[in-house]
Amino acid sequence: MLYKRRNRPARGVLGSASIPTVVFTTVCTKGRKRWLANPELHSALRAAWLRHVHWVVSWYLIMPDHVHFFAEPGEKPLPFDDWVAVWKSGVARILKNPECRWQAASFHHRIRSYEDHNERRIYMDENPVRAGLVERIEDWPHRGELFQRFHWWS
Repeated sequence: MLYKRRNRPARGVLGSASIPTVVFTTVCTKGRKRWLANPELHSALRAAWLRHVHWVVSWYLIMPDHVHFFAEPGEKPLPFDDWVAVWKSGVARILKNPECRWQAASFHHRIRSYEDHNERRIYMDENPVRAGLVERIEDWPHRGELFQRFHWWS
């Protein structure tokens, strides 16, 4: 593994005056049930992220039991954990399926450099390949970019 794993999710996102806030996040399904990687959920997730623009999602990847994404503060940002709770509720309302439940918290990591961002992006992109779901990342249909962002390292 390229980075240290936490046992518990950290709360909140600490800002910095010296670099923009970019957060790499993982959100899991409750009990790691495999209900995420399908076109209906993909559409619902994108709709929820586009509606709740307190944080802006750039690159994302949906696995059967978890989702990875990069996010930055958007219009009138909410505290990060509150925003995650809001869009998870939005997805649940769109799907109207009581079996589709999210784990209570999320894991997130503040991006501090180009190398850090690149490492997380590679990890994210290789997820479906490592899981044996596709041979090449280009073949995984449940990924994309909502908002193209330009960062201090670009």
